Amino acid sequence: MKKSVEEDVFIPLYPKSTVEDKSSLRSKFRERRFWSAVKLLSNVVLWDGIVQEDKVRDLGLSKLLNRYLLLNILNTPLGPDNIEKCNKVVACLPERWFQDLKGGSTLPELLNFSQHLLQ
Repeated sequence: MKKSVEEDVFIPLYPKSTVEDKSSLRSKFRERRFWSAVKLLSNVVLWDGIVQEDKVRDLGLSKLLNRYLLLNILNTPLGPDNIEKCNKVVACLPERWFQDLKGGSTLPELLNFSQHLLQ
């Protein structure tokens, strides 16, 4: 899993004008790479309970979400596409990770993502 996260994930950064033109090949490629990374996140998180939780959280949240997915989400114009991306990421996260949290708090690895959701 670690090798996949570190070596197989690549989401290119393009100028804003390229991203906004959804018909451009660059934009389509970037979107395919994003959804591939979301699928990898969901697969990594499935190992929760089998592999140590801290390892799964490190790979899934610290490396995959914060390094690749969040950057793409932050560079996606606000609107339905951004909401869909955020919903899919949230759907990947196991509910048990949040059971012992007090109201208004989140996992340390999710602070930046939470701030984006609040905006």
